Amino acid sequence: MVSYFNAVAEALWDEEFWLPPNVTWALLDQKTDSTPAVRFCQYRDLAIPLCMCWVMLAVKFVLENVVFRAVGRYAGLPERSKSKMPPTNEVLEAEYQSGRRLDHANISSPSAGKRLAKDLDMSERQVERWLRQRLLVGKSSKLDKFCESAWRCLFYSSLYTYAWVVLWDKKWFWSITACWYDFPYHDITDDIWWYYMIELSYYWSCIISQFFDVKRKDFWEMFLHHIATIALLSISWTTNFFRVGTLVLWVHDLADVFLETAKMFKYLGKNVISDLLFYGFASSWVITRLGYLPTWIIYSITVEAPAFIEYFPMYHVFSLLLSTLVILHLFWAYYIFKVAYIAMMTPDGKIERDLRSESASSD
Repeated sequence: MVSYFNAVAEALWDEEFWLPPNVTWALLDQKTDSTPAVRFCQYRDLAIPLCMCWVMLAVKFVLENVVFRAVGRYAGLPERSKSKMPPTNEVLEAEYQSGRRLDHANISSPSAGKRLAKDLDMSERQVERWLRQRLLVGKSSKLDKFCESAWRCLFYSSLYTYAWVVLWDKKWFWSITACWYDFPYHDITDDIWWYYMIELSYYWSCIISQFFDVKRKDFWEMFLHHIATIALLSISWTTNFFRVGTLVLWVHDLADVFLETAKMFKYLGKNVISDLLFYGFASSWVITRLGYLPTWIIYSITVEAPAFIEYFPMYHVFSLLLSTLVILHLFWAYYIFKVAYIAMMTPDGKIERDLRSESASSD
């Protein structure tokens, strides 16, 4: 049995798959004397964010429920009272959980299939009342959404500012080809180490909190985005590709600062400010995620990098994951442009909702 697990581990961490030719795990292990002048990324460190994410969740809980909730109340956002669960009804509960649109037509029309009112020996009004009451159970208020957006805004703005501070004096920040010079002999500094650990902790916390936060229509797209981001960060860390990894992080965080700030002002009823911030979000999204990411980072990985490093299998996996992110960005861009188009076609130019990460139920 031991030999079986050893064989699996050997295959999983195959050096020919993970690392460039002539590079071994022993070379990247800081416990050896093979390259004493270089501090390589250590794959063992990837366990640290799995612990740190719980601390981040605790900070999130305190800030959302103590600080930001108090700010929201002071700004005039009401605390919605919790609705009581309607009387137990397995048929109606099954219909509610199915996600099908339940309106008057679905309740009373024979063509709808279920004919709920007749089958349950209830009046249409009773069925509609039950469904409305069930819909209100657990529904998030604007104050709940404000607190979530405030937390995300604080995180993204703090980390984006930190990124500028730690990357300003890094040569690869100004010339991306420096990501490939003398690879993999790149020394990981403490500031970059913390940048990675905090970002990984945040995305691990998002994987957990997503199941308890306000439910959004793009739930599974965001879940896939978090998984792809964690995979990208973990792979770039394990293979010492942290230089290009920091650039991917820097490109991603700016648009989210605009988005979450715009949401906060929308929930506060400051529509003019919210609309301006939304256009800032849309512009930064196009410039960074649809511009810089494919034409600067992915271009350098696929076109410039081969002049300095040899291809290896994990290199292709890394490129594929980055391409997956671009596809997700194109998916969300459709909704961003749809919102902008509707706003331009509306007489007062008012943006009514955020279609990129909209709540599954209206406010």
